[in-house]
Amino acid sequence: MEEVKFEIVESNGINIRLASVGEGPLVVFCHGWPESWYSYRYQLPAVAAAGYKAVAYDVRGYGESDKPHAIEEYTILNMVADVIGIVKALGYENAITIGHDWGGPIALNTAALHPEVITATGTLSVPYMARGPMPTLDLWKEIYKDRFFYQLYFQKEGVAEAEFENDLQRALRLCYTNSDGRGMARSIEKGASGLNPQKGPDATFLEGMEDFDELPEWLSQEDIDYFVSQFEISGMRGPLNRYRAQNIDWDELSDLPKTISQPAFFITGTLDPVNFFVPSEQSLMQRIGSNYDNLLIAEELEGIGHWTQQEAPEEVNRLILSFLSKL
Repeated sequence: MEEVKFEIVESNGINIRLASVGEGPLVVFCHGWPESWYSYRYQLPAVAAAGYKAVAYDVRGYGESDKPHAIEEYTILNMVADVIGIVKALGYENAITIGHDWGGPIALNTAALHPEVITATGTLSVPYMARGPMPTLDLWKEIYKDRFFYQLYFQKEGVAEAEFENDLQRALRLCYTNSDGRGMARSIEKGASGLNPQKGPDATFLEGMEDFDELPEWLSQEDIDYFVSQFEISGMRGPLNRYRAQNIDWDELSDLPKTISQPAFFITGTLDPVNFFVPSEQSLMQRIGSNYDNLLIAEELEGIGHWTQQEAPEEVNRLILSFLSKL
């Protein structure tokens, strides 16, 4: 495997750390919460071997990238500008964006708002959704008014930060292992769904989460240690501010296109908790088709939970390379 190259670039007024492998057309990988460039450790070498420059970066607020304090610094528009700045800093005119979790909206909105730069895009776990009929946090309050929802819990500044930072090792381990395929299967047996356990609205994030006797095959202690080291650098405020900026996004994105026009892919796991966020008689996969003009690949991976590309790296790599071959 080719060695990962690290560098710091200036983008959109902040410093951002990049991790890259290979040379060729640019593919930018955007990670989610609570993660790192490291979430794409299996994808970078595979995409580079196919003839691309594969770049994952620490999203603002994470790892060794800058960490502005204010909530308004974490809007989607700022995140989009970060990606465009990365493309320019690397000397490219065009790029392909790929994202997971919150990295999904970053990758997709960059494509939607800058079709002159982003030639194709794809996401894992979170599909493209046009601007909703009401501010996002208001929607969550309506759906989850009588029970816990982690995104509403995260609105209390300092509270979730303290819960996580009190014991990062335990907090991250529980987060990862309770919402992967194994953790979700256990939760569903108990009448819950991973990050949406059946608990009251005043509960905490980690309340009710249970450890397993052993780590899953996809996650080693060394992996957890690396993630912990990155959050020891960054803290949790910046990552959590992305959740707090959602209503600002709704105000700022009134002209967001209703569909993604570029070639696109979407991959999710059948046990991803995101599938269950909004109650519906249709599956998430059934609901998203009209959001894309050219959806080349749409795949559900059986038994896979939220950490798609880490839980099923070989299958995800196969699908990403298949997508790239169609462009």
